[in-house]
Amino acid sequence: MERIQKVIEKIGPIDQQMMEKTQKRLDLLTKPRGSLGRLEELAKIVVGIKREDSPNLKNKVIFTLAGDHGIAREGVSAFPQEVTSQMVYNFLRGGAGINVLARHIGARVVIVDMGVACDLKPHPNLIIRKINYGTKNIVKEPAMSREEAIRSINEGIEIVEKELERGIDIIGTGDMGIGNTSSSSAIIAAITKTSVEEITGRGTGIDDFKLKRKIDVIEKALETNRPDPNDPIDILSKVGGFEIGGLLGIMLAGASHRIPVVIDGFISGTAALLAVEIEPKVKSYLIPSHCSAEAGHKRMLSFLGLKPLLDLDLRLGEGTGAALGINMVDAGIKILTQMATFPDAGVSEGL
Repeated sequence: MERIQKVIEKIGPIDQQMMEKTQKRLDLLTKPRGSLGRLEELAKIVVGIKREDSPNLKNKVIFTLAGDHGIAREGVSAFPQEVTSQMVYNFLRGGAGINVLARHIGARVVIVDMGVACDLKPHPNLIIRKINYGTKNIVKEPAMSREEAIRSINEGIEIVEKELERGIDIIGTGDMGIGNTSSSSAIIAAITKTSVEEITGRGTGIDDFKLKRKIDVIEKALETNRPDPNDPIDILSKVGGFEIGGLLGIMLAGASHRIPVVIDGFISGTAALLAVEIEPKVKSYLIPSHCSAEAGHKRMLSFLGLKPLLDLDLRLGEGTGAALGINMVDAGIKILTQMATFPDAGVSEGL
């Protein structure tokens, strides 16, 4: 916990004074005040986070973390567990949704094996931070040890620290892991004290029969493990995933370096929930890209008090929603830094 604590201690509040200054600049741009809505808000938030009058989001980085889940053996997904590793190879070949959208916005994708249930073939673009070969089946036992949970967070922190050498101006988070919506539902239920039925969705597209089984399995997992709602690391270790712990670490590290973090959907949101439970100041550094089609995502965002930028019924994960969100943030920054003011353009201001 020592390293995690040091990172937490570096997280300060975002600069409200600079945000107020930015608002004055936005009000001088050639448009009615507030007419670009949340794009203006995003510009202010990024200025407040980075403490730069005219930030440039040149280095956009999406971290896509992969890990398997023992609960997949309970038949809670529409896809078999081997799809996790197969999709990692797809990421590395550049053929997945996240690759397409990352290219579209000019972002690089960092692919990390946090706990895939097999040894992946070496690849120059694959980072191996494997904690274990998938989590345990949470219906029968804790997902991981407390030590493994802490290690997964530390690995996430180290991933960011290493990638900083190449430059990071904004972070997007993504995931891959068959069974991880079940773990996320369990985490959200434990923290928000919401019923499992209310926050559990169809994940990769399961039918009514599998949905009922999924709800039953998650309820049993919570009963078996009894995670402490006041201890986020206990929750992570009892019912979480290695990729969720890694994403949590990425969010802590991003905030400690004053980097805005655009969170993807349900799984990334779960990591955000845990991160804010560990250190509430992290919330100011998080930008929720979208509200997914997963039942619990809206509840989670409401609990955190975060308003998503988009609502497109996305449920793919991988960081696809984060890519779209980063594009919106970049648009807000370009409005701030490239749009003319009334005096510059010689346009009369409103009365």
